[in-house]
Amino acid sequence: MWLINTTTYELEPFTGSKNIPPYAILSHTWGKDKDEVSFQEMVRGVESSSTASKGGFKKIKITCRLAWKEHHLNYAWVDTCCIDKSSSAELSEAINSMFNWYQRAKVCFVFLADLQPKSQRFQDCKWFTRGWTLQELLAPRDIRFFDASWTYRGNKQTLKTEISTISRIEVDVLTGMRSLEDIPIAVRMSWASTRETSREEDEAYCLLGIFDVSMPMLYGEGQKAFVRLQEEIIKRSADMSIFAWMALEDNPPPYTGLLARSPADFRHSGVATICDPGHFDPAPFSINNRGALGT
Repeated sequence: MWLINTTTYELEPFTGSKNIPPYAILSHTWGKDKDEVSFQEMVRGVESSSTASKGGFKKIKITCRLAWKEHHLNYAWVDTCCIDKSSSAELSEAINSMFNWYQRAKVCFVFLADLQPKSQRFQDCKWFTRGWTLQELLAPRDIRFFDASWTYRGNKQTLKTEISTISRIEVDVLTGMRSLEDIPIAVRMSWASTRETSREEDEAYCLLGIFDVSMPMLYGEGQKAFVRLQEEIIKRSADMSIFAWMALEDNPPPYTGLLARSPADFRHSGVATICDPGHFDPAPFSINNRGALGT
């Protein structure tokens, strides 16, 4: 894991979970690629280079300043520059570890670039529509929200009712009073059903931590990524709500398999519930080339 030193802006590597120091983490929506700062651009003296004029570096700089001055943290993590995306192995490790990295952070700063200083319309913010920011909302305990001018607008606790309405996630889940494992799979899928990702495969990859599964990244596989995600979930859970979906395409195919083709198919599954184990004890099942097999 690479972390930014909050006083020198230099990247420092840390290996082994026990060796990772306390850090702050940034959650944001990316601007244009040319405006963001890459891993390769975070060289010694970056604050004096041409990279410092990028809008993305301003986010890094303010994140570091907040981490150091407000929270006395020596390190910060920003996804644009703390992952060497030229290394497929490092990218795969980062995606599989992302939920845990946000969960371990001492504080998460959410930068809402499209929330103007006098606006109260959180529901119009792009941040609430992106696939990757779902886990960034759920994983950290301490989340601080900032508007386009980096003015503090509240935290997850003070804004919990509004965030719950926007995200369709119950307040007790947002505040950590209820574990994700207690939420039916179909309901968790429904949270992502209206969110978007730039790449089709990321519809699945951005949900790994929410379902506590790991799998290799295969960019180019398209919808197969979401099928693989569901297969991995089934290996770990007997929750049959994973089959509680409905194709919502304008012209759906006449026949579909047992598994959904995207999170959008779970759009109307937000009310799914798990039966009381005292009345119904789900038997283990698995998926093979002939369908679902129960025991």
